[in-house]
Amino acid sequence: MNLLKRKGIIGIFLFAIFLVGCQKESEQPILMEVNSFEADLAHSYYELELRLIRQTSGFTPPVASRALGYTGITLYETLVPGTKNYKSLANRVNGLSNIPQVTSGVEYHWAISANHAMASILRNLFANTSPANLAAIDSVKAIYNSRYQSIISNEVFNRSANYGEQMANVIFDWSRTDGGHEGYLKNFPITYTPPVGESMWVKTSSSNALQPYWGNNRTFLASNAAPSIMPPPPPTFSFEASSAFFKEGKEVYDIAKNLNNSQKEIALFWADDAGKTFTPPGHSISITRQVLIAQKANLALAAEAYMKVGIAVADAFICGWKCKYTYNLLRPVTYVQRYIDPSWKPLLDTPPFPEYISGHSVQSGAAAEVLTKLFGNNVAFVDNSHADRGLPARNLISFEAFAQEAALSRLYGGIHFRSGNEEGLKMGKRIGQNVNELIVK
Repeated sequence: MNLLKRKGIIGIFLFAIFLVGCQKESEQPILMEVNSFEADLAHSYYELELRLIRQTSGFTPPVASRALGYTGITLYETLVPGTKNYKSLANRVNGLSNIPQVTSGVEYHWAISANHAMASILRNLFANTSPANLAAIDSVKAIYNSRYQSIISNEVFNRSANYGEQMANVIFDWSRTDGGHEGYLKNFPITYTPPVGESMWVKTSSSNALQPYWGNNRTFLASNAAPSIMPPPPPTFSFEASSAFFKEGKEVYDIAKNLNNSQKEIALFWADDAGKTFTPPGHSISITRQVLIAQKANLALAAEAYMKVGIAVADAFICGWKCKYTYNLLRPVTYVQRYIDPSWKPLLDTPPFPEYISGHSVQSGAAAEVLTKLFGNNVAFVDNSHADRGLPARNLISFEAFAQEAALSRLYGGIHFRSGNEEGLKMGKRIGQNVNELIVK
């Protein structure tokens, strides 16, 4: 081999070493703080979870909200040791203690930890989902393992994966004690007998009452528990034409009979029916995901946002359901058909639970309050949550506007009185404020 060839080969070899060195140097932040990671791993798992909610039997809005609450805490808590500022939720949310601890002075790969934690918690929370969906969870996990495994040692990989799985197992064990475990198997208990009275809720379909005991579940935050969070009673029931209650019923009737195209679009966009969509709490998470992507948030911020919105919507459904089954108020369709027009039907199907307060309103108000605190008062965004269903995107000027529109959609749909929407928004705002008071850094 002549000298020129030898020099050329040596040069190529040295250049290859240089490239490998550069690659390792560029990849080194992966082994550092959580905020050095992009948030695509979190977004991928939440995109999958929204699909699981839609495709898994029994994931009604309360059940879905609970899953989103525990998923968010799992992601956040797994990543806390990899940040400088974030604080653990242990002993600060109801019943969570004795979480796994990392070993001081050794290396963890936080994306691997989060990857295994998220896959594990989803498998546990959606234990009744289809084999195809369980395989989809495994597929996402495999993608992120493949991305990172080749650039870290087996020791770091195994340590990180084990830590994430331990965290998910502890969170899941904690979830089993809240009163809502396997709620997807007991949505319509036959043990519940609705109270009887002229103002009381009656079935509007063949379904029994949905989750009548859900309001007794443990909230994530003690400050969100009844009775302190409860709204005032609904307006005094009356069928007299001069009464405030009759005027609310007549308003639902009049609006529903004269809906324009814009109002119909709003009602249908925010309907978020279980089984057809990812439900209202899933819609709040979908908005969170879209905003995080638009803001190019890192993994640390994404974990905080998903955790806080998850807690907000989960507590909102517990508090909202406590209110519904405390007052047991009849639905507009029942009132209007009795006292105004026996042939009237609303645009949307009336769901099988009492009217006061609006679940859409309380969960939207809670989520909007959290998102406003995280991102600001006047963050305009485009909500493409239902693009796959052919529904036009909504252009919203703020998170408060999202909550207001979601609440109003229930009036347009003919399934809530105005007071149920307005008091729901107020209650949701209080829940969101309590979440915002949870100091995480």
